[in-house]
Amino acid sequence: MWKGHEPERRYDRFMKLNFTGLWGWSGKVARGPFVLWAVLLFAFKYNIDRLFLKLVFGRDWSLFSYVEKPIPWLGLPPMERPGEYAMLLGLALPFLWLGIALCIKRLRSASLPLWLAVLFVVPVVKWILFLALTLVPERGTSDEGAERQCHGLGPWFPKSAFGSATLAVALSTLLALGATALGTLALQEYGWGLFVGVPFCLGFFAALIHGARYRRTLSESMLVATLSVAVAGAALVIVAIEGLVCILMAAPLALALAAVGALAGHVVQSSRRRELPPQVYCVPLLAIPFMLWTEHWSPQTPPLREVTTAVEINASPQMVWQQVVSFSELPPPKEMLFRLGIAYPIRAEIQGQGPGAVRNCVFSTGPFVEPIEIWDEPRLLRFSVTKNPEPMQEWTPYRDLHPAHLNGFLVSRHGQFLLRSLPGGRTRLEGTTWYCHSMWPTSYWQLWSDQIIHVIHRRVLTHVRQLAEEKTP
Repeated sequence: MWKGHEPERRYDRFMKLNFTGLWGWSGKVARGPFVLWAVLLFAFKYNIDRLFLKLVFGRDWSLFSYVEKPIPWLGLPPMERPGEYAMLLGLALPFLWLGIALCIKRLRSASLPLWLAVLFVVPVVKWILFLALTLVPERGTSDEGAERQCHGLGPWFPKSAFGSATLAVALSTLLALGATALGTLALQEYGWGLFVGVPFCLGFFAALIHGARYRRTLSESMLVATLSVAVAGAALVIVAIEGLVCILMAAPLALALAAVGALAGHVVQSSRRRELPPQVYCVPLLAIPFMLWTEHWSPQTPPLREVTTAVEINASPQMVWQQVVSFSELPPPKEMLFRLGIAYPIRAEIQGQGPGAVRNCVFSTGPFVEPIEIWDEPRLLRFSVTKNPEPMQEWTPYRDLHPAHLNGFLVSRHGQFLLRSLPGGRTRLEGTTWYCHSMWPTSYWQLWSDQIIHVIHRRVLTHVRQLAEEKTP
């Protein structure tokens, strides 16, 4: 008799979560209602955004525009005017509240720590959280005990700390290799999915596996996640997918996000005595391809960035101008960045004079071809860039390694030298480069690219200053 009323019981449980009840943070929600309400709310929000953008601002955009948003956790599409942000922010805040409330109800139903709802506001990671809450079934309160009651996948996991850590590192490394190969070799994407989603999943996956049979301490979960990132980075170099320099540049971001993932995985695996359902282990395996393919089908336009470096020279603008237009070969570099393989300038040559002349700035990896646009002697030399050499030579045990990020992911668009006359016959020389890079999150990679361009500027400007001051009586 009870079984015959099971559909009715499930229907009642769904009906209890009506629209009014969504605003509160108390109560629980099962997987089915969670997915249904999440889809309905997202569809409603999308159409609200689309309607306002069209009617108020005359803009058309698609679902993929959410991937390009500058404020990802609010779900705002890219805007050009501050007024658009103010209006859409007001529209987004109620959905942000509803999303967090819905996640808290679902976490409570799955007997997971409620603080995991914070991940809802983290770009990319929020989709991993949604997938996990969709897969994890409802559970009662956890039991106390050391060893878990193992069924299903349980017997496959080692009991010893060393064995479980080894398995966690090995499987996480395989996951990282597969994800990186899919993202960089197949899709040629260096975005949020690769640099945010994959490290988080790596730490999450490693912590889950390490604690599959026994509860582990937080330090053990963090250690196995860190080892997973380190071994995965070494494996990427060994199998010739990436070079050592790029691995080192990505390491701070990867380690930080793996630690966040390990914290989430540790809390999940330590919150109960019984083993986790197999669906939880599938979360990283399903989330990573989803994130990478979503980015691939929603290409983003990289912003144009500007970097300016200046030096003061004890020489007249006319004397400095002569060295700016073309300069002799520079001495071998002493800067550590260049010794690590970053391309560095060697000399500058010019063909012709005035607008239309072509300047070649020869780097260690090839020449920049720079047609002159403005020739305002001795004040301003501005040029476009029609050809970019590779930005670096990778450190690798192999003779030829050309990851996709060496071609078109860091591109110089324009450049200029501006000369300002100073008292006492001195000159302030400013070198500016306008460039873009297609690696995300852009704010992180901009820290590296801006610094690299500053070092390149200083090498050239210092050489020009030396030549101009030597020729000044």
